[in-house]
Amino acid sequence: MAIEHFTDDNFAEQVEKSNTLTLVDFWAEWCGPCRMIVPMVEQLATENTGVLRVGKLNVDENSKTATKYGIRGIPTLLFFKDGQVKAQLVGVRPKTEIQTLINANK
Repeated sequence: MAIEHFTDDNFAEQVEKSNTLTLVDFWAEWCGPCRMIVPMVEQLATENTGVLRVGKLNVDENSKTATKYGIRGIPTLLFFKDGQVKAQLVGVRPKTEIQTLINANK
């Protein structure tokens, strides 16, 4: 499954209006921990095909959305479904912890 790229312009349509569980990785180019979790996020996208959409939002290029959701530290993973934030994780977390949240909210 491909990782989608969300922006201030498409976030409402692609994420907030979706009834599919969507994992949004808030990140920045300069963030070392953000780069560390990329392989794990890609694995989760593949392993949860059909029940989970996965996308990234660059906080430096899309500050409006990052501000709206109070993103203060990155990486931050927000789980959206039906226009609501269902869960949030900040920092590098174990893959099993992320999968548990996917299972609880799908």
